[in-house]
Amino acid sequence: MPAPPDRRSFAMTVTAQAADIDALGHVNNAVYLKWIQDVATAHWTAVAAPEHRDAYVWVVTRHEIDYLRQTHEGETLTLTTWVGAPKGARFDRFVEIAGPDGQLRVKAVTTWAIIDKASGRLARVRAEIAAPFMAPAAD
Repeated sequence: MPAPPDRRSFAMTVTAQAADIDALGHVNNAVYLKWIQDVATAHWTAVAAPEHRDAYVWVVTRHEIDYLRQTHEGETLTLTTWVGAPKGARFDRFVEIAGPDGQLRVKAVTTWAIIDKASGRLARVRAEIAAPFMAPAAD
């Protein structure tokens, strides 16, 4: 499922290494989870305003992951992510991991909550925090 037209997607690539492979000869599910967190963090770092990166940190409250196909050592994958509409202090993040053939290997929906670093408490996702993750308005 591609990002909806009102959301900006973010992508990065990873290559499965020997350390990522489990006893069954394919990427371990825990590695996919790490990659899901890595792409989410990279998206925040690349897009959020510096003052927001300094003031807030995100924590995961839920993961829902569908493992669709195996990945083997040496395969390069594309990780694509985008966010849903904020709901108070949370938003859902969507992640798709595709193989070199373009077929989905994994798709996930994760829920993240924003924490104010100074207080250690949940903070509402304000419009100016969410704005960089939304597509620019059409003229």
